Amino acid sequence: MKFVMACKVCVAVFALALALKAPMAVAADSPPVTVYAAASLKNALEDIAKDFSRTSGVQAQVSYGASSMLARQIENGAPADLFISADTDWMDYLAQRRLIVTATRRNVLSNHLALIAPAESKVSLHIGANMALAKALGDGRLAIARPDVPAGRYARDSLAALGVWASVEGRLAQAENVRVALFYVSRGEAPLGLVYDTDARVEPKVRIVGLLPDSSHPPIVYPAALTVRNANPKAAAFLGYLQGPEATAVFHKYGFIVLPRPSN
Repeated sequence: MKFVMACKVCVAVFALALALKAPMAVAADSPPVTVYAAASLKNALEDIAKDFSRTSGVQAQVSYGASSMLARQIENGAPADLFISADTDWMDYLAQRRLIVTATRRNVLSNHLALIAPAESKVSLHIGANMALAKALGDGRLAIARPDVPAGRYARDSLAALGVWASVEGRLAQAENVRVALFYVSRGEAPLGLVYDTDARVEPKVRIVGLLPDSSHPPIVYPAALTVRNANPKAAAFLGYLQGPEATAVFHKYGFIVLPRPSN
């Protein structure tokens, strides 16, 4: 009798072990969803990808960079299932080349532009038309993403609208993407920089001097879409997950503005 009971216990323990390993087995057997995403999404998407993997058993592998660089990589055959840009222009670029599934395209997020300084900096500046930005720079340079990068284009448009671009265009520390511009300021290599509000929030070594008026630049929009080369049936599920309640909570946590999900 004791032997029979012992066997039953062994079987139960073995069954439990198999059950605990099951999600890992599903994840191992399912190919990961490959996502190409704007650099400013890194912190939020890392959390979202983990949540998606835990609930679906499928990993989401995310490559980050400037939207311009990622779009060109997709154009050149990079195996991305899903693209999330920091502006509509680079999504349009792929759409014009018939490299995204147009029916899956949706606007997911928005953001604000922030003028930042190193955390210990005492710089104070009223953000507005004809602000004394050049004077606030002192002998330093303004960290800003390149003009082909969405954050860089938004920033240049804003400074031009505010009437101060001409005073600083020769004093730039140009970065390959917005996170590199953030890095320059966090390291004290630039006294001021222009990044997204969400970038500044995740870096304790910088502080926000002020937000640039949303009206001074085109609306900041993050569109997402499946690529025509995507071959992973779970890619559509991840795209839908991005606008579900779990992902929305994460985006809000990091300061993003979540745009309404399309009704159709």
